[in-house]
Amino acid sequence: MKNVVIVGAGPAGITAARTLLDHGVTPVLVDESLRGGGQIYRRQPANFQRSPKQLYGFEAGKATALHRTMDELATLIDYRPETLVWNAENGRLDMLNNGHAESLEYAQIIVATGATDRILPVPGWTLPGVYSLGAAQIALKYQGCAIGERVAFCGSGPLLYLVAYQYAKAGAKVVAVLDSAPFSAQCRALPALLGQPATLAKGLYYRAWLTAHGIPVHQGATLSHIDGEQRVTGIHWEQQRIACDAVAFAHALRSETQLADLLGCEFAWSALNRAWLPQRDSAGRSSVAGVYLAGDGAGIMGADAAQMAGERAALALLEDTGVAIDQRRGPALEQQLAGIQRFRHGLETAFPFPENWAAKAPDELILCRCEEVSVGEVRAVVDEGHWEVNRVKAHCRVGMGRCQGRMCGLAAAEIIAERSGRSIENVGRLRGQAPIKPLPFGVEVQP
Repeated sequence: MKNVVIVGAGPAGITAARTLLDHGVTPVLVDESLRGGGQIYRRQPANFQRSPKQLYGFEAGKATALHRTMDELATLIDYRPETLVWNAENGRLDMLNNGHAESLEYAQIIVATGATDRILPVPGWTLPGVYSLGAAQIALKYQGCAIGERVAFCGSGPLLYLVAYQYAKAGAKVVAVLDSAPFSAQCRALPALLGQPATLAKGLYYRAWLTAHGIPVHQGATLSHIDGEQRVTGIHWEQQRIACDAVAFAHALRSETQLADLLGCEFAWSALNRAWLPQRDSAGRSSVAGVYLAGDGAGIMGADAAQMAGERAALALLEDTGVAIDQRRGPALEQQLAGIQRFRHGLETAFPFPENWAAKAPDELILCRCEEVSVGEVRAVVDEGHWEVNRVKAHCRVGMGRCQGRMCGLAAAEIIAERSGRSIENVGRLRGQAPIKPLPFGVEVQP
């Protein structure tokens, strides 16, 4: 019997599973993590005793409710934690669980793969002690560890202030916050951001709390390079330097779209996300029959929107398979999502992408860590006349390593666009390749 499968047990995936089960459909829920919750509501190990308030702050109530739902679902559905989906082909998912390869046939699938940090490399970013903002948050939430004794947070986007606040609140020494977005941009964004007053208030609180506790916050300050030989010793920006032994940085988030690509979904350029995203209608239907998209994996909108989109995609799946649903619920969810989308436009105004990054990146800067490809090597290929990103990849191996371009692909496209004089959307996108994430040696993969 073919299954209804959900990939990803974050806010979107858990809510989709709950919705399906409430309508008599028992899904298979597959997730890489040991415990469901996603990144924003990541759960600590069962033997840890920190309270939800310590872990999630203002979001403790939402996190606790989602975890309670996941705990209830775990015994009622086919829940498969610690399971990596690394390929999709011919109506089957190839998966890896505790070193064992397995294959799962599906009839319908909801892709709720979430997001990761958008990394724009700077000199020194490969030093020990440099983390993405998301990785720094994982260390704190999941293991109660700080990434260093004196930590600097850099980049832009709402996550920058949230993680800096979480570290300082937990007792870590935060030496500075560098936000590349100017204060004037955030002032211009206020009218749009007022559409979600509670969310705006939390962001303002994090910013004010940091200043009130003596943590320097520099706006319009772009990280230029990171010092160190064996590990991080400091950061530089605009003729200034501060000593630190760890750095967390990122410029907002990027959707995890590789699985949707392998499933055959059509993509379209999203100026809002500055990325190619799988196309979906307002209900979450992709261009491929039986494939539905929900949450940040189809466009960054946050945890609240992910839960709504997870429910909406599940309702669309149910309707398409002939299951009776409340016909009023779908339009109501779509209206709520449209309101959050307007707020999302405000965030892009408040935290604009640093479009001058590519022009300022030095030739010797390592762009692709997996294959040790420098910015200069990419520029040299462009100078030879190659400007489509997959052609550039074939000539210098950028994006051909273990991460399959998940970390370097967007940055490489920025370099190619700047060097070739083309707009970013016109250089194309890296095609998805299996395995989506690295597989260990010794795994027997069935043909």
